[in-house]
Amino acid sequence: MLTLGLSSFTHDAAAALLEEGVVKAAIEDSKLSRSNNEGLPETAVRYCLNKGGIGWGDLDVIAVASRPFKGWMRQSVVPLRHSASPLASVYYEANQLGALAKQLSDLRQLRHENGATKFKLLCLEHHLCHASAAFFQSPFDRALILTLDEGADGKSGMVALGEGSEFRVLQSISFPHSLAWVYSQITELLGFIPRKEEHKTQWLSMGGEPTFKAIFLEMLRDSGSPIPRLNRRFVDADATGGLKLAQVFYRRIGLSNSNTELGDELRPTLAASLQHACFEIIRDLVEHFRRRHGVRNVCLGGGLFQNVVLVAALEKELGMDQVFVPPAPGNAGCAVGAGLYVWHQIRKNPRREPVSNVYWGPSYNRHEIEDVLTNSKARYSLQNTEERRLDATIQLLQAGRIVGWFQGAVEFGPRALGNRSLLASPWAPYVKENLNDYIKHREWFRPFAIAIPEEDCTRFFECSSLCRFMGSLGTVRPGSDVLPEGFALPGNQVRLHVVQEKANPLLWKLLKRFGTAAPAPMLINTSFNLAGEPLVARPQDAFRSYFASGIDALVIDGFCLSKYPLPSAGSRTPLMLYK
Repeated sequence: MLTLGLSSFTHDAAAALLEEGVVKAAIEDSKLSRSNNEGLPETAVRYCLNKGGIGWGDLDVIAVASRPFKGWMRQSVVPLRHSASPLASVYYEANQLGALAKQLSDLRQLRHENGATKFKLLCLEHHLCHASAAFFQSPFDRALILTLDEGADGKSGMVALGEGSEFRVLQSISFPHSLAWVYSQITELLGFIPRKEEHKTQWLSMGGEPTFKAIFLEMLRDSGSPIPRLNRRFVDADATGGLKLAQVFYRRIGLSNSNTELGDELRPTLAASLQHACFEIIRDLVEHFRRRHGVRNVCLGGGLFQNVVLVAALEKELGMDQVFVPPAPGNAGCAVGAGLYVWHQIRKNPRREPVSNVYWGPSYNRHEIEDVLTNSKARYSLQNTEERRLDATIQLLQAGRIVGWFQGAVEFGPRALGNRSLLASPWAPYVKENLNDYIKHREWFRPFAIAIPEEDCTRFFECSSLCRFMGSLGTVRPGSDVLPEGFALPGNQVRLHVVQEKANPLLWKLLKRFGTAAPAPMLINTSFNLAGEPLVARPQDAFRSYFASGIDALVIDGFCLSKYPLPSAGSRTPLMLYK
């Protein structure tokens, strides 16, 4: 059985191809198209079909993680309750109808693609797909499932109970009662891009005190129920009929109005207050349903749980290794969730092994890469064995170089897990400054991840299995001082990427070999992309990013490029130069 899963046709659109319930290909459209266009993920769909060697007529099911018409019916009336302006309400309704028409047009295009009529087109509730991605990829046979996002199909969340190969919904959370919506509003207030840079808000929160936590609890919590509920006093309709934070909120935090500029001291305080309030609300919600249904394990899905600071806090409270978050908890992950829902929930097939890796994107052979380098007139060396490739990379890292590491298939999800990464030695001088100022162009408070082999991790850190996908934070072990100053976060926490040999053998070997001469087998691992761009996917993306930034070297398959003189022919690893 071949199933094509598609996320909803909004932000982070993605496609996934599943065969007999196993993911064979998956990719976000933006990584291939290099744009953030909303709508049908055509580029991602083409990749999935090509990877499977199939056409539209070979598909049995296309599962879309959205029910546009039902979502429009639920959501269109919400602003009417808050708006005092009939004109604004009309404007909002027109926008909603336009969005609905676009999504229905995308669905119609799918139904008539290439005249294929064999496949069955299913439109699934968005949060069912979040829940499916969270539970069916987890190691748990029985678990509470909680999904939270800004709002899709007129819902902001769902509580469900998973048992075996199916789950049942316990309660739905309607829009606009959304922690994630408030998180996006505060992200914008802090000067970041909403629905895109919420990760900046979470990192900023670690440097502040939760002075205004009580205000957010009043805004988001109903004393009579554990389910989040948005206090209408804190919400108004804007000029377009959409929702915005009301003036009462700004007055409560000491601002005269929404246009008042935030000071440097207020920004981390506001972020920390929201972060702590979200944690408290979610913790109480989970504990309520865990007690009621006698369940220990918890699966978390939806865009809010891309917040690793929140996940780490929940793990400490709910139990280490009793919490699971899928590698792609946001909108893109619904493409996989939709396919899994069809296989398990609808077709009643038994569970598979829990997810072990997400290298489901495109990979490129040596000839394809060489064509790009040759046509670009690039000077490179060829390391034609794995040993030579590793030795050349280690020489660069030991020399303090920042290396673009492009190997194998693209990772699915929001994080670089060692195939499209920038690697560097944490002991190199000024490495954080060079990464921030000349490559990533990002804020000082955002941390870099440390990659470490799984076998070595327990010597230096305490962490859960979620760190295999960088879904949580680790903690530095007492007495361990190997990590250079500046990499540990408040509370001695650290962002970790725990590398398993079976999941990524090449990166695992690189870490092991680097550790023979370094204080520990650790490397900085951050995403291989320029500021504001998706993770690189193709060789030409990597090549452009390398030359357009302060990246020192690029190791792409067996090809090595360096902006500095390469090791001489008498070195331990002679390099064959081409021009």
